[in-house]
Amino acid sequence: MKHLNNITILTVVVLMALLSACGNNQQKKQTTKKTSKENINVPRFNADSAYHFVARQVAFGPRVPNTPAHDSCAAYLKNTLLKYTSTVIVQEFQERAYNGTVLNGKNIIASFNPEQKKRILLTSHWDSRPFADHDPDKSNHHTAIDGANDGASGVGILLEMARLMATQSPEVGVDIVFFDLEDYGVPHFEGYSDNDSWALGSRYWANNPHDPSYTANFGILLDMVGAKDPIFKMEYYSMYFAPNIVKKVWKQAGILGYGSTFLFEDGGMVMDDHIPVNTILGIPMIDIIHYDPSTESGFFPYWHTINDNMETINKVSLMKVGNTLTNVVYYE
Repeated sequence: MKHLNNITILTVVVLMALLSACGNNQQKKQTTKKTSKENINVPRFNADSAYHFVARQVAFGPRVPNTPAHDSCAAYLKNTLLKYTSTVIVQEFQERAYNGTVLNGKNIIASFNPEQKKRILLTSHWDSRPFADHDPDKSNHHTAIDGANDGASGVGILLEMARLMATQSPEVGVDIVFFDLEDYGVPHFEGYSDNDSWALGSRYWANNPHDPSYTANFGILLDMVGAKDPIFKMEYYSMYFAPNIVKKVWKQAGILGYGSTFLFEDGGMVMDDHIPVNTILGIPMIDIIHYDPSTESGFFPYWHTINDNMETINKVSLMKVGNTLTNVVYYE
């Protein structure tokens, strides 16, 4: 993912204006169930288990589309989800990359409580970048990265949540979608930018949902959530489309004692998988993303470098994000 340039911002703003009525209607349809919190037993999120799920993905090698590692990891994700629910779909598709390469993508979708009308959408991308184009060493720029934080961390948290939901079902329906082809955008060394070259899998899914009538009350995207001492601010487009959901999640994090991690401060504008879900499907969706304006990229220091490996993953960070999401889901 990357920041939006001015042209893309204008495009997205126009789309938002056209679709804001749809998004507002979607939010108005949300209902709240008056349930005593004292009666809700929230399962314990296990950071060790989430870490294991992250490590298993990274062990395949860089999960670059059209490679054996990508195919092997896709099979692992599918089979792991099938341990926790029988409703798993692999949406195979093809998209053309910025350089003309035809990419074979696989969006992986798992549903829990499919009979429930009230649904929560939880997502992350599972592919990894084919270029370490922000590595300080230019000789690494054409090297594929492990993507331990940028991709695998969010997937690891959601796999742990899938495990929890299999043992203790929440009252709401939950759909987990692992988006593919998110991180094959134009590399920095090409000297130009094209925001349409990113988030190919989420855009495909938004235009071709696994269920043509699919909708959800709201969605949450995880991106780069496993590095040490992350800071999550309130991303701009998340606040535009779903400010009530941002505040719901951030408030829950504060209740759990994570207020120094989830800051009630303005975040940057980020082009990510939540944009197509908001603008095409009209599902109010937020992005929990490690945004650091002190770095040149605006993201965590090892973003799109060869050092985005398991050494960057911190169990405390996984716990903070995973425990927050688990509480949000079970209190709905």
